[in-house]
Amino acid sequence: MELSFSKKNEPIDHIINRLVEDAGGIHYPAIIKEMILATLKIGQDVDYLADLKLINRTLREVRYTAKVFAPYRHRKKVTIFGSARTQETDEIYKKCVRFSRILAENNYMVITGGGPGIMQAGNEGAGSENSFAVNIRLPFEQKPNPIMYRNPRLVTYKYFFNRKVAFVKEADAIVVFPGGFGTLDEAMEVFTLIQTGKTSPKPLILMDDKDGYWERFFTFVRESLLAPGFISEEDFSLFTVTKNEKEALETINTFYRTYHSLRFIENRLVIRLQKALSTDQLTTLAEEFPGLIKNGDQIQCCEAFPEESDEPDLALLPRISLLFDHHHYGLLIAFINRINSFGLE
Repeated sequence: MELSFSKKNEPIDHIINRLVEDAGGIHYPAIIKEMILATLKIGQDVDYLADLKLINRTLREVRYTAKVFAPYRHRKKVTIFGSARTQETDEIYKKCVRFSRILAENNYMVITGGGPGIMQAGNEGAGSENSFAVNIRLPFEQKPNPIMYRNPRLVTYKYFFNRKVAFVKEADAIVVFPGGFGTLDEAMEVFTLIQTGKTSPKPLILMDDKDGYWERFFTFVRESLLAPGFISEEDFSLFTVTKNEKEALETINTFYRTYHSLRFIENRLVIRLQKALSTDQLTTLAEEFPGLIKNGDQIQCCEAFPEESDEPDLALLPRISLLFDHHHYGLLIAFINRINSFGLE
């Protein structure tokens, strides 16, 4: 029979319902039933074995990733990118060890690729008990570093795209040390995801070395991307460049001083806060960021929307909301930074 998401599929729906009931312990059964139906449709629609293997492996990798990270959902995490070829004697390696150590001392967990170089430095500084490693199978260079070998928080992927999802989805901040093609690929993807709103706003910190790796890179960005109009001036709000690990930590801490998280309810942007804003502060935001707010709308204090009922632990947080057109994500980060600056006044 031809299966459909939009109409009933008896007797298949009955079989799926019975399967979910018999399995027991199923969270959000409506979604699981839809996933089972999607799997059956894949079986009907796809007759190429290699595609079926890819879909199967992808689902298995995503499932296991969610399982590994789930117990640590309420601890903030920092993803660290950087070269696998950095030597333990290099100053930038030692800087990464120091940085990840102070992250752990401030109750952050560290996510790295689990390999050698900067990845090993990140796990070394944080310690295995405060580390995740999302490793990738490669024919050369990449194998689990000794800190994360056989660690329960080590996940090894076949596909880069699943690994990249874990790096960004689970992170509350991302720090990029100097590196090669792989590091730049990871960094540019994060730039794009934040710029387009495909991941939640978060600190993106480019940790520079004594030779100015990132300073030289952004000379190219300014001259070859900004000057001809391929990016906007506001995109420079997406990141912070620093050579100092304590400044990097402060950047992360400051981002979450007042801001907590956000969510879109249709076209309305809802920003959850650690503490309520005053009327004067709302007025300041409206005056300084008119380009962020759709014409005719205004920033409003609000309570949790009914659509947020799936996050009950956040229900009592104060909120503001505004109509947002899903453009100007660089400006949105500047807006969040301004909210956080009120905590310093």
